[in-house]
Amino acid sequence: MNTETYFMGVDTGTQSVRVVVTDIKGQVIAGDERVYETFYPQAGWAEQKPADWWRCFNEAVKNVMSSLSKEVRHNIQAVSVCSTSSTVIPVDENGDPLTDAIMWMDTRAKKEMKVINATKHPVLAYSGGEDSVEWMIPKVLWIKNNQKDIYAKSHKIIEQLDWMNYQLCGVYATSICNSTCKWNYIECEGGWNGEFFKQVGLEDYAEKLVLDVKHVGELVGTINRSFADQYDINPDMKVVQGGIDAHIGMLGLGVAKEGKLAMIMGTSFVQLAFSEKKLNLNGIWGPYNNAIVPDQWLLEGGQISAGSIIKWFMREFDMSAHENPYAYMNERVAKIPAGSEGLVALDFFQGNRTPYKDANAKGVIYGLTLSHTKAHIYRALLESVALGTKNIIDNFEAQGCPINIIVGCGGVTKDATWMQIIADVTGKPIVVTEDASASVLGCAIVAAVGSGAYESFDAATTGMVKEAYSVQPNKDLYATYQGVFDTYTEIYENLKHTMAK
Repeated sequence: MNTETYFMGVDTGTQSVRVVVTDIKGQVIAGDERVYETFYPQAGWAEQKPADWWRCFNEAVKNVMSSLSKEVRHNIQAVSVCSTSSTVIPVDENGDPLTDAIMWMDTRAKKEMKVINATKHPVLAYSGGEDSVEWMIPKVLWIKNNQKDIYAKSHKIIEQLDWMNYQLCGVYATSICNSTCKWNYIECEGGWNGEFFKQVGLEDYAEKLVLDVKHVGELVGTINRSFADQYDINPDMKVVQGGIDAHIGMLGLGVAKEGKLAMIMGTSFVQLAFSEKKLNLNGIWGPYNNAIVPDQWLLEGGQISAGSIIKWFMREFDMSAHENPYAYMNERVAKIPAGSEGLVALDFFQGNRTPYKDANAKGVIYGLTLSHTKAHIYRALLESVALGTKNIIDNFEAQGCPINIIVGCGGVTKDATWMQIIADVTGKPIVVTEDASASVLGCAIVAAVGSGAYESFDAATTGMVKEAYSVQPNKDLYATYQGVFDTYTEIYENLKHTMAK
């Protein structure tokens, strides 16, 4: 193993692009982050400008490379990118965008999603029984139905990841991670299913989609010479296929086999686990065939609203007068017992992604009395997200996917009070890794495997991911929260029909 080799990871996320260079032990040698803007032209729409991604990426690369010696720059063996998904762009023959990118969170393709799901085609069994409005195929169909001129002019309709890789090496290829999780591609069933695409109205899919599917860690191409010259980096640097940001974050958290749950804990929560067996789980997205690690099935849960609920509380209860409103509220939360003295909240402020898959689900604060304070409400909201996580984990385990430990990253990991509540509610220990930027570290891990520095993802995660601290659950409080959880699920069952009105 050559200890003087380095790897570049690039995470084009929702709010910013992060670029890091790591050594073979996963130590970040240099890094930079640049923020870009999201536009909301209509209700339910969200768009970004690809030119902003590329500008910010180049600014970050320039800053990173300027801090490195020539020796390090010329020993960066490979780069790998992860991106939001499905963030969709129609492009012309030169790879130039024909419109702004339709963001992953954009929900304009609801009609197309319903058409797809109404087919009940067998391929949907590999995506939790249905497609989401966030995914690639509904959005491509929306472009076809609503932007006919753009659709006709488009050479290809691609994702953010595909576009970034094309800029880096001039090759169109999509990742098995994106295509399996968001494009209805099923490797074990022959890949693309023409009958399915015909039924949903995308019979010309072979003309418009990128059909060259590369595995995570597989070579896409070699870095463009002009790019290498511009930043004085290794001209033989490999561009290695990455995937979806949250999914590649599994590797950055050290999760490369079953038994662990990778949890990205930010504005929303994403829960990801591997299974060695094909499990068809109700309420969970998947099973995804070989989406990241070979011979492992990927299973996915998620909570649309998590950190965003706490931001809502801080805004609406006008906590800006406090120098550190989170610390202020946590001091008060510590005086309130588990269960918030009868106050129970539902975390469905933007609907429920899993396990109910209910877009009509609403947030609820139940049990208010005149004795309750805003601190009770705050604690109940923290607990509601933890209860939503427990609901997902229980769903995993009840259907044959054991979860022994949670490995977490994201902004919520900075909140010790909330982390302890999540451990107590779920009954699972939580490990937090040294590098909180799991997705960009995951990209560096992919680059390391793709360059041959490590022989497997398991070996690479062992060598490059370090544990920072762990949070152990309180068994007595776990028993207390079982009763709160029963109320949480009962409230939803009793109100779900009302929510749908």
